[in-house]
Amino acid sequence: MAINSPAGEAALAQLQAIALALPEVSERSSHQTPTFFVREKKVIAQLWDGHHDDHRLAMWCPAPVGAQAELADREPGRFFVPAYVGHRGWIGVDLGVDPDWDEVAQIVREAYRLVAPKALVEQLDGLAQPDGLTA
Repeated sequence: MAINSPAGEAALAQLQAIALALPEVSERSSHQTPTFFVREKKVIAQLWDGHHDDHRLAMWCPAPVGAQAELADREPGRFFVPAYVGHRGWIGVDLGVDPDWDEVAQIVREAYRLVAPKALVEQLDGLAQPDGLTA
């Protein structure tokens, strides 16, 4: 995995704690970077440490409609439109700019809600009942 700095290692540990706590999320390298998947299929987050020598430690993830523009316009020093996936509404979060890990966790959970099957979202929200009924 392409983590090139101590800050990248620390960010990876934080992101692992956030993402791997979600139902049926796993981690593996994709495009030579740590990537988190729901049920081994749908990406919820990637960690980039100097993507194509941009010298930025960043997380990329899917975002709800409108969130990318809102965040990138509001705080362009922290949020950006990532290469390759930005046209699909993904958001980039610069983790080298004093990251708010509670905010990062919220962004990752929103990405999860976008791509995870409904049953897993209900499990995340604590709505699933042991007998399979929903509250």
